[in-house]
Amino acid sequence: MTVENFAFASDNCSGVAPDAWAALEEANAGYSPGYGADDWTQQATDQIRDLFEYPCDVYFTFNGTAANSLALASLCRSYHSVIAHEAAHIETDECGAPEFFTHGTKLLLGTGESGRLSPEEIERIVRRRSDIHYPKPRAVSLTQPTELGTLYEPSHLEAIREVCLRHELRLHMDGARFANAIAALEIAPKEITWKAGVDVLCFGGTKNGMAVGDCVVFFDAELSKEFSWRCKQAGQLASKMRFLSAPWARVLRDDGWLQGPRNANEMAQKLADGLSASSHARLVQPVQANAVFVELSDEAHRGLTAAGWRYYKFIGGASRFMCSWQTTSEDVRCLLADLARIGGDSAVDSDN
Repeated sequence: MTVENFAFASDNCSGVAPDAWAALEEANAGYSPGYGADDWTQQATDQIRDLFEYPCDVYFTFNGTAANSLALASLCRSYHSVIAHEAAHIETDECGAPEFFTHGTKLLLGTGESGRLSPEEIERIVRRRSDIHYPKPRAVSLTQPTELGTLYEPSHLEAIREVCLRHELRLHMDGARFANAIAALEIAPKEITWKAGVDVLCFGGTKNGMAVGDCVVFFDAELSKEFSWRCKQAGQLASKMRFLSAPWARVLRDDGWLQGPRNANEMAQKLADGLSASSHARLVQPVQANAVFVELSDEAHRGLTAAGWRYYKFIGGASRFMCSWQTTSEDVRCLLADLARIGGDSAVDSDN
């Protein structure tokens, strides 16, 4: 019987990181006020403000879909539109939630190399129509890192910011893997958020080793007015909020929030190096964070699947291998060894 291996299926398949688990145990000791009036929520909120070096407004949600959808609802009215890349998560993987929570705001889709929405596409979409029969462009949404594992660097964001300012567009960032972007770019979080014109960031915790929970960070307080009521109405106000916020308070100490992403990014690069050496695999996207997109031969795909490896095959037929805080060099070695046996290549030493 084949044993299924989910080490590269998704960073959602990883367990809870030790620091996050310890925080839950600590928060579980005794009684505490509900609905965010606890010390952990206050501490986490203060730490996020310190992290971004900005007096931002912070709200915790159960997941990224709610964070993105409610954030966009705070930017738009029903007759507005949001410009996003055609591969953006809000378009491909959120079951119409952004449209639902905005009461009909339309997503206008553009293109751009390696999953990055280009400034030229934003300009083209804005200028395409301006009559009253068309949903008025109100916001731009960027996924950081993109759905193809690539990064918006400061130069990309500066060019997009100029277009947004010119057309009075708000800028939303889907940062489900924002920590992986910061670990890869090695810059202060402010450099690719509020200093780059981002109005609201959806900051992912679940994919960074937490059991559950993301947060919405508003850099423009005017946009977050009554957001608490929006969260409550959407079922996103946790009665025992400390179990969402305590892991944040713990992992934000001493750059602990970057340890897992650094490992994930390192393992992705190690895996990419090994796959590149195989005659049965071809990288189809630059490996810039913790995702590896590769075109496998039919023989390799069948063989790896038969050996128990589970991974997504999507976006143009490419296979995606996702690394997490929990991925080890041994995981990488085992997958490459199986690929070598299937394809007849020499096994690649993943430690070289």
